[in-house]
Amino acid sequence: MTYCVGLRTAGGLIFMSDTRTNAGLDNISTFPKMRTWEVPGERVIVLLSAGNLATTQAVISLLDERSKAVAERHSSLLDTPSMFQTARLIGDVVKEVIAQAAPAGQTADAFGASFILGGQIKGGEPRLFYIYPEGNFIECSADTPFFQIGEHKYGKPILIRAYDPEMSMADAVKLLLVSFDSTLKSNLSVGLPLDMQIYAANSLHLGARRRFERDDPYYLAVSDGWSNALKSAFTSLPSLED
Repeated sequence: MTYCVGLRTAGGLIFMSDTRTNAGLDNISTFPKMRTWEVPGERVIVLLSAGNLATTQAVISLLDERSKAVAERHSSLLDTPSMFQTARLIGDVVKEVIAQAAPAGQTADAFGASFILGGQIKGGEPRLFYIYPEGNFIECSADTPFFQIGEHKYGKPILIRAYDPEMSMADAVKLLLVSFDSTLKSNLSVGLPLDMQIYAANSLHLGARRRFERDDPYYLAVSDGWSNALKSAFTSLPSLED
């Protein structure tokens, strides 16, 4: 399984993903689920993926190939005129990959994959999209300032309760780590390490990127601090009177 989040604040975009693809007593695999493309001063694109691993890897490989082979007939991530057109391009590639895989004897549902796309192209604003397995997509708004894919239900409550569009990037990182920590403690199919990418609005270059391993001091401090804070909040609640 997977858990990935893309979140928009007034200061820019922040992305986080886990790296576990299989879970079992003796079968745990780790693959990155975050891919970035950058033309400094011109565009930054970040893509998070969830779903069938073969599908997501095929989509990423095609996008990579076409961005490097300038003589190809296909459009490239590096020459789309807007983030909207970038979302359309990726949606078309998703449909192409699934259509090629499905005739092997299984339904297209077996090859499903979803994506979170975010970034900025010069002349436009930072934008964030959710791309469905069918290739269509939606864009985040003031009412929906973040997207989740994969195992999202355990980490969603803290995002809804604590999100503030004016929060700093540092606080946004802290918020996402709490969301991921809640998911990690509730579902074995989501696992460390966690990958994080920050993009500051209008910078047009990738910001800080970090991988949080199991023994990362900051991750442990947030995890332990959140657990202690929850226990303290619980004990401070009034008891039911007889």
